[in-house]
Amino acid sequence: MRRREGDLVDLHLHSTYSDGIFAPAEVVRQVKAANLVAMSLCDHDNVDGIDEALQAGAAEGVEVLTGVELSSQFETYRDIHLLGYAFDHRHPELCASLREFQDFRARRNEMILARVNEKLRAEGRAPLNLAAVQKRAGGTIGRPHIAMELIAQGYAANNDAAFCNYLVPCNVDKRFFALKEAIDLVHRAGGVAVLAHPVFITRQRPELERLLDALVLLGLDGVEAYNNGSSNDEIDFAITAARRRGLIVTGGSDVHGFEKGEVRIGSGRGNLRIPYGCVEEIRAARTRVSTG
Repeated sequence: MRRREGDLVDLHLHSTYSDGIFAPAEVVRQVKAANLVAMSLCDHDNVDGIDEALQAGAAEGVEVLTGVELSSQFETYRDIHLLGYAFDHRHPELCASLREFQDFRARRNEMILARVNEKLRAEGRAPLNLAAVQKRAGGTIGRPHIAMELIAQGYAANNDAAFCNYLVPCNVDKRFFALKEAIDLVHRAGGVAVLAHPVFITRQRPELERLLDALVLLGLDGVEAYNNGSSNDEIDFAITAARRRGLIVTGGSDVHGFEKGEVRIGSGRGNLRIPYGCVEEIRAARTRVSTG
């Protein structure tokens, strides 16, 4: 399908296969309703929803790129998010690595739920039911699904209160890829590796530039300059920083389905609009990776 100048996309969305609240097919339908022409499902450490998204995309006329968001760490930075795009989502090594993460994630969230229930009992309240939380998730349980059940039971007024009063104090540390390992894993699966929402790592521009210089040496391919945490000025800075280092530029709203206010599919703070050119840059970078 020929794309026109002005076509818009969203290359960072979540589903019930990680911590989103909508199934992949419903996410695709919402992308179509937002008049976007392309999308990528980037569930956390999980590619299980991609086939459903691809099938729905074909039915809805929405271009779907394979995607994933890997939880990584580098130097003193914990939980740096790395986006992988346009890879083989059935790649054996990738799938095996992600299965290990999914097994830990399932145990982690059940441990968090157990801690939440201990806190509820100490408050004289009935504990949450695991089956009810699983039903809300429709897939892998995430902390937002526990928050939804806390709200449904009247234990929290809203999502922020659920996290502040229960999920943060009852947290269990996540597991992380070494960032170099994550980049190499994406490359071996035939994809391109992009640093997600850099402003959530640091808003100190000299430090971000230092970090990008270090990550380029590890094989980083791009920067998610268009993101829901950035002002227009911060987006411009990220684009310039990426171009100076020969990196591609991508963008996404990072919508999970429970956001309110300005953040929604295809949009974010201010006038966030993600051009189709980001898809073309991913394709060009993928070609360089596969022939490099």
